[in-house]
Amino acid sequence: MLNVFFHYSDRQLTIKNKVKIRAFIQDIFKAEKVTMKRIDYIFCSDEFLLNINRSFLNHNTFTDIVTFDLSDHPNEIIGEIYISIDRVKENATLHNCSFTTEILRVLFHGSLHLCGYKDKSKKDIIEMRGKEDFYISTYELGL
Repeated sequence: MLNVFFHYSDRQLTIKNKVKIRAFIQDIFKAEKVTMKRIDYIFCSDEFLLNINRSFLNHNTFTDIVTFDLSDHPNEIIGEIYISIDRVKENATLHNCSFTTEILRVLFHGSLHLCGYKDKSKKDIIEMRGKEDFYISTYELGL
């Protein structure tokens, strides 16, 4: 049973291979030995995500992703992940990669946050980026 959902607030996005991506996100949780009950990805604009950042995190900056762990029990992850399509497009250009690769990166990044990975310290960022790269490669190879 797939329990990964895609929603659209003020931005639309055509996601190719939705079923494959949903299943792969569940595989990430299995590989990380974390039970995932439900994840809702919400695609939005910079402004929409900036308002969330201000309202809930007291941050007044643009970001590509905000992840909320809504779990009642630590062994059953429920999460909401907000993704700014505007930031993803800009980041793909900045990092000289395809939009698809950058979307996969933020989708997997949010999942990894819910699996317990952080990205505040330099060491954490290196570990997170390594995990993102591993799962992007694995997904692209179809493993």
